[in-house]
Formats: sequence, C-alpha cells, structure tokens
Amino acid sequence: MSFDRDLGVPGVFRICFVCTGNICRSPMAEAVFNELIRKRGWEHLVSVRSAGTGEWHVGESSDPRTLAALRDRGYEGEVHRARQFESRWFTDLDLIIAFDRTHERILKTWAPDDDARSKVHLLMSFDPAHNEAQLDVPDPYYSDAAMFDTVLGMIERACTALFRQLEPGIRQGAP
Repeated sequence: MSFDRDLGVPGVFRICFVCTGNICRSPMAEAVFNELIRKRGWEHLVSVRSAGTGEWHVGESSDPRTLAALRDRGYEGEVHRARQFESRWFTDLDLIIAFDRTHERILKTWAPDDDARSKVHLLMSFDPAHNEAQLDVPDPYYSDAAMFDTVLGMIERACTALFRQLEPGIRQGAP
C-alpha cells in the first residue's frame, strides 16, 4: 500500500519510521511492520513509510547489508528508495518513530507545534524489555553484517510490541 495514496483518507492509521539516512534502520522497521500488517490482512487500515533526517541517500536503495539481513529473515526490502522526512508530513501522520534521541530531537525541532511533537516517539520505548539506558537503536552503518542482524532483532521486538499496543485501535477500524 502506498503511503502517498493514503494521505487524507479517513480511517487509515499512518506511521513513519525515521532514522538518519533511510537506508538501514528505518527501512528494516518499515519491512517488519508491513509484514505484521500483511499477516493480519490490514493493509487497508495501516500505511507505513520510512524516511531519514538527512538527504545523503535520497533515491538510493537500502544498504546491501540491510537487504541481506531482511532477506535472511524473510522480509521484503528490495523496492525501498530512501527519502528525507518532510515537516509537512506531520499533519497527515499519526505516529512518527525515531531510532535514537538525536532523531527524536531533530524531529521535535522540525515539528510545527506541540500536537506534532507529541507524535514523535522512540522505537525502543515500546519494547517492554528495554531499559532506560538503552533507548537508542545503534546505527549499524559503520559496522559488520552481524550488527545489522542484531539491530534487526531489536527492531523486530520493538515493532512487535508497538503493533500489539496499536492493535486494539486498528481492530476497531477493521470491517
């Protein structure tokens, strides 16, 4: 389901995962969350996108190590193209998920008002197993394939917990 096609359509919950360059962490979360939605048959109820705070990789596909980690766990990530978050999206998004406190700070700075700022949350805050010292999902970009796998595991756990929190509200919108 295309996020762009759903902007302004009532009844669709819109979520955006935001990391630095939109080639590692946020595409992983987008793929994981889309799979959770697909398994429930709720593609018409939830729209997911990802973006980066920076513009360095706009138009590029995900990092090859991201694609390998996703593929190894059965996720689709090949069609992704990086984009930069646009502040005009705050109006149409219901939830904006940041991967570390730097992203959170940047997004809240870009937010036009308190309502928009209240939409920004750290992904790990949804994982009941997290501790306050580990609220950031590490950036695997300068690391090896094993770190990409570790980061994907963190993202899977947190996305599953987030999905469970959102599920009752989404279910209410299901036919």
